[in-house]
Amino acid sequence: MKSITKRRVGAGPALATLLLAPMIAGAATAAEPALAGTWTLTAADRLKPDGARARDYGQHPKGRLIIDAQGRYSLQIFDGDRPRIASGDKAKASPEELAGAVIGSSTHYGTVAIDPAAHVLVFRIEGASFANWDGTEQRRQYALTADRLSYQVPTPRPDGSIPISEWRRER
Repeated sequence: MKSITKRRVGAGPALATLLLAPMIAGAATAAEPALAGTWTLTAADRLKPDGARARDYGQHPKGRLIIDAQGRYSLQIFDGDRPRIASGDKAKASPEELAGAVIGSSTHYGTVAIDPAAHVLVFRIEGASFANWDGTEQRRQYALTADRLSYQVPTPRPDGSIPISEWRRER
């Protein structure tokens, strides 16, 4: 990835920040739109080893991905039909209710950028609901248009399936 350094230019640091913001937000080329914005989940699927596509977060997945101009992001994906905790108290949830809450959600935050040479999104995950991802970097193949973003998680799961997320930009 290109290294970006803020330097003082004729009109001062504010102008340098303005000029560099699109690159920091992830625009790889003039033909590719920036990542910055608010995105709503349209699909959370998995690609099976046989090529079939299946739902990964139920029939009604919900999610939001917010990316600011500096590439900081927050991502949430939920199974829209995950079970509620009957008691209303997480500390009193049954093992089945807790499993549904964990399996039915994926959240993480950190920074994200485009590596134009490799044509991948680079997620630097600072914190995640799946603690094994804390402090990791994930490089994901992606497709980006003005209003759509999709990507694949790089490492297949133990069953060989590959998670795929698809998002629509909010206007």
